[in-house]
Amino acid sequence: MYNSLFLELDSNHWDGGHRLFYRHLKPELLIKINEKLQNQYWRKLLNRIGKRLRASLKTRLESDITDVYYKCWQPNIRATLTSVLDFCFRVLNFDYDVKKFQHYQSLITECGWIFAFEKVAIICDRPLHLRFDNQNLLHAEGEPAIEFIDGYSLYSYHGVTLPEKYGKIHPQQWQSQWLLTEENAELSRVLIEGIGYARICQELQAIELDNWQEYTLLRIDKNVDIEPIYLLKMICPSTSFIHALRVPPHINSAREAISWVNWGIDPEEFGVQT
Repeated sequence: MYNSLFLELDSNHWDGGHRLFYRHLKPELLIKINEKLQNQYWRKLLNRIGKRLRASLKTRLESDITDVYYKCWQPNIRATLTSVLDFCFRVLNFDYDVKKFQHYQSLITECGWIFAFEKVAIICDRPLHLRFDNQNLLHAEGEPAIEFIDGYSLYSYHGVTLPEKYGKIHPQQWQSQWLLTEENAELSRVLIEGIGYARICQELQAIELDNWQEYTLLRIDKNVDIEPIYLLKMICPSTSFIHALRVPPHINSAREAISWVNWGIDPEEFGVQT
């Protein structure tokens, strides 16, 4: 029913000007609108829902499962072209059935996925919450990035999907010891970013290798990352706040590490150290 409605709206009374619009302007509009509407979070969400759906229907033939999954009505996918149609109808004054298009728009704006069968239609709720960072990536700290009314949630840290054991805890409470057992390289990177090198070098008892003025070169021997972690630590004289930056593992001295951090400039050449 929904597909036939869309096709009818999409094919109403096209003259030469309409065909010109569809040939030249529509692709550019689709690309720009798609950038806004089809964000990375949808791909992650579709992935997880698809896995859940396939798991719940695993007693059926694989072809049947694929048919149900890929033929369901997905408003997030149709929103892009619907926006183009809305532009055609309202701005370019193309002919259309107002009532039918209003019904179609309500499905886009109000509904989640729709599984339409012969006598039954299953309509999914839209998420209660969607949370992003300033780069428009799924992100939340200590709470779900995507949350549905039934409790199904997706945790994410700057676009990286997290297991619940990490996602439900605020990064300020993440433990450096988790790095010792985490085998996924991407999750280890996220944990390191969230915890920060200053806490890691304190909590994992980093070994002091060399000193130069207020700078210290440290090494963490524990198997935390793919390669050994070498850190340049500095204690701010005025605030006593600890800063830590990661440096390459071939660095042999604190002075060499300072030069590496400052694009090869020896610290003795600094006019003013910052």
